[in-house]
Amino acid sequence: MGVPRLVALLVTFCMMSACTEAIDKTADRGFDSKPLSSLKAGIWVDPNGCDHWIIDDGLEGYLSQRLDPQGKPVCSGIAPPTTATGPFKEGSPFTDPI
Repeated sequence: MGVPRLVALLVTFCMMSACTEAIDKTADRGFDSKPLSSLKAGIWVDPNGCDHWIIDDGLEGYLSQRLDPQGKPVCSGIAPPTTATGPFKEGSPFTDPI
């Protein structure tokens, strides 16, 4: 087997290994797996004063920017910058030491 064939075989193998099933990112996996919709969200305020949804599952955490219907950031002033508020640590029996 020549070098060009070996390279072509290696490239084909690499391309085929990238074809995997899509992972459902709307579900929590692991020790206490459950739908993410069952977790409680809180709000973390970034240094600019804008809100982000935050969920702490004990082992994992989730964060996404809070947007209005037009897609603009929501900056409600619910808490001082760089603080989190709300029940974001509820919904999981795993404790978070931090």
